[in-house]
Parts: sequence; structure tokens; C-alpha cells
Amino acid sequence: MNSDMDNDNFTIGVVISTYNNPEWLEKTLWSYIGQLHFPDEIIIADDGSDVRTRDLIDSFRNKLPIKHVWHEDNGFQKSRILNKALVAAESDYLIFTDQDCVARPDFVQVHACSARRGYFVSGGYFKLPMDTSRSLGYYDVESGVAFSLSWLRKHGVKLNWKCTKLLRCGWFSSLMNLITPARASWNGCNASGWREDMIRINGYNEDMQYGGQDREFGERLVNLGIRPIQKRYSAIVLHLDHKRPYRTRESIDKNRAIRKNTRVHRIVRTPHGIEDISSK
Repeated sequence: MNSDMDNDNFTIGVVISTYNNPEWLEKTLWSYIGQLHFPDEIIIADDGSDVRTRDLIDSFRNKLPIKHVWHEDNGFQKSRILNKALVAAESDYLIFTDQDCVARPDFVQVHACSARRGYFVSGGYFKLPMDTSRSLGYYDVESGVAFSLSWLRKHGVKLNWKCTKLLRCGWFSSLMNLITPARASWNGCNASGWREDMIRINGYNEDMQYGGQDREFGERLVNLGIRPIQKRYSAIVLHLDHKRPYRTRESIDKNRAIRKNTRVHRIVRTPHGIEDISSK
């Protein structure tokens, strides 16, 4: 592995958030069986799913190094379960993603090779329509064929400029990472960094529900002095379609106010984070 960091000897884990969608989670877990760089651990951050998700995870235990971190369903508490997963993680370097994000076979490898002290990595995603999301089978995912433009076109995806994210061409991806106008931010579906940095900012803000809690996490990393690396054309996931019943105007407005406060006052540590998590 060719890493830019000072020491190549580090462990890498993947944190996958989930809530009551075992069909999508299964497709996502398939994608880690065929990774070119196999993760040292996969932590499922489960925000209160029922027994179907537990049974699915158990069926993967002989294929993947899985930990299942679960708490009771008490509404949208993604930040809290991510903090519990962060505490349970043992790896030096962590990739954060979601149950609806199928990883390309080089996904973990790209994150690992991009790891540098003092930085976090911001990856990209390509959205699939519902019919295409449902049609993904084991071979399509594990082999990586579902990331090819020919497969996507055959399964109902209309090709456009956004498809350039899926081109596995080193020089092109590097160029696009450099010139893209999109800011490199902490994306909840695809971002990675050093666990010790995440501990220093006290993890995710548990006072935040849906709507930008991942971005606020990244903004506090930046306030700490951690700089983002743009890899939206190199570290790629297919984002499966789904509804968002937990999206409310109230939570979005509240989170915007918290993010503004974080930026204006350059807050590093949230008061509503992982400290004393064992008592929660």
C-alpha cells in the first residue's frame, strides 16, 4: 500500500450507519467482501433496528469482521449511535458511510492510500434510481461490475456528466478532484479520518438530528486544524435510492443554527458528544 502518511502500519475500520433497511444493508455489506484492501473491522452503527437487521448481520459474521453496535429506537439518533460506534472502534483510521452506499472494490484502498496526518478525506457518491438500486445483485456488487457505465446504462441509468465520477482513470480522477468546484467536506456517506482526531473533538454533536450533523462534525475537525482532502472522483460509492421520513424543517433549521455557531465561534469540542457515553 502506497500511503502519503508517515507510517504505513495503521489499522483501518469502516463505520456503517443503519436503521431498519436490511435489504439495502445487505447490498452494502456485499461490497466489502470484494475489497482490494480488506478492512480490519466493520462497525454497524444501528439506530434501533429490529431483529431482521440483527439476523442479517449475523449471517455475515463468517465473511466480514463485523461488530454490531445497537441501541433502542428512540427516534432519529444517528449522532448518538455513531458516537457509540466510535467508542467501540479499535482501528487507528476510520471510514464513515451509510447502509445505502455500495462501495467500489477499491474504496477502502483509496481511503487508506489517501490517509495523512493532519487531514481527513472527503469522498464522492453516485445516486441510483430506485429500480436500478433494487436490481443490484451479489455478483454485480462484489465484482464491481455495477460501477461500469455499460451496466448502469443497461439497468436504466441515463448517462450524463455526473457519470464521470465512475471513470477509473487515475490522471482524470486526480484532475477532477483538483478542479471540482465542490468543497471538500465531511460527508456522512463517504468520509474518513483519524480516530484520535475524532476523539479530540468529542465526536458527533448528539443535540443534532437529521440535516447537516455530518458537516458540523467536519467543521469542528477543520477548527481543530485538520484539513480536508478532496477525493470525490476517486473514493466512490453507489448511493441507493430511499425516502427520508425523518427529514423535518425543525431539525434542519436547528442544525443550521448550530453549524453557524460552530463556524462563528470556531468551536472544536461539542458539549454533547462522546464524553461519559457509557452512562447514556
